[in-house]
Amino acid sequence: MANPLAQILSAALMLKYSLHSSQAHDAIFRAVKSVLAAGYRTVDIITPGTIQVGTAEMGDLIVKHLNSSQSRE
Repeated sequence: MANPLAQILSAALMLKYSLHSSQAHDAIFRAVKSVLAAGYRTVDIITPGTIQVGTAEMGDLIVKHLNSSQSRE
């Protein structure tokens, strides 16, 4: 079991600082923030009152949020 958030956020930082794509960076950070705000957590960061999901599901939730936010633009 691994938490994918660190790698996802690292990729966002790469987009911002190495590839100069602040827009992509910001979208990823918003997606992660929204998924966490909705209460989803992997087993390593679970707290009372939150929803435990697996590694793949956490990644899927972030992708789903990114896709939904892009369709609104």
